[in-house]
Amino acid sequence: MATIELTTENFESHVKDDDILFVDFWASWCGPCQQFAPTYEAASESHPDVTFGSVNTEEQQELASAAGISSIPTLMAFREGILVFAQPGALPPAGLDQLIGAVKGLDMNDVRAQVAAQAEQPGDARG
Repeated sequence: MATIELTTENFESHVKDDDILFVDFWASWCGPCQQFAPTYEAASESHPDVTFGSVNTEEQQELASAAGISSIPTLMAFREGILVFAQPGALPPAGLDQLIGAVKGLDMNDVRAQVAAQAEQPGDARG
């Protein structure tokens, strides 16, 4: 599966509808982004069961801002609509494959329980 372009118009629907979604936030002037692009594209072709999207931060400044992007490239991974990974920096091919495997292997019942537990905690429990 080829990498799809994500925009403010389609980002939320992909997060919600795609079982596993990886998102690469990049810009054309960013050297590390350009170096990571072939690795990301190759992974998208090797994992047809995963959706790979990219956000051009120059064209989608509002989306990049809403996602809290402060450094590029930044890679995010969503599973069943939950953000399960977000980290700036380009990964080598083996690192990206390892991350993809880890996201595929997540116990989503456990992840949802952790998200629910965090949501129930008060803002500052130190008293």
